[in-house]
Amino acid sequence: MSALRFADLDLYKAMEYDPLSTVVDEPLSVTPHVLAALGSLRDSENFDRLPGVDTTEEQQRLIAVFESLLDRLITGLPDHPRKRWVMEQFQPALEAMQEEDTEAREHFGIRVERIMDALAIESSDGLLSFYLGGI
Repeated sequence: MSALRFADLDLYKAMEYDPLSTVVDEPLSVTPHVLAALGSLRDSENFDRLPGVDTTEEQQRLIAVFESLLDRLITGLPDHPRKRWVMEQFQPALEAMQEEDTEAREHFGIRVERIMDALAIESSDGLLSFYLGGI
């Protein structure tokens, strides 16, 4: 098999793998305090320390994705207090980050980890690493 065909096979396998399949589900305690903590994350300044000369456009893209994620979590968690549901909400946001540079992905990953801390989720079970490359 040629090198090109091996590369095609690896790409096929990557496309077939869904990192949500390895997420270990567990119940979450969603209290008013937890929702307030998520609201505080949404209201805080985000992505203001991206490296580079003019990062305004990049910052706005990251803020939009992050705030949309938090809005989904804040409104949906009371009805879906499960880790897997949260990871399902993370997935489209993480997919959106795949086209960003390494620094942007790292900054985004840090903020997603803050969400996990607020929700007392200890591990993404590889979801963040799959999309953000080792975060």
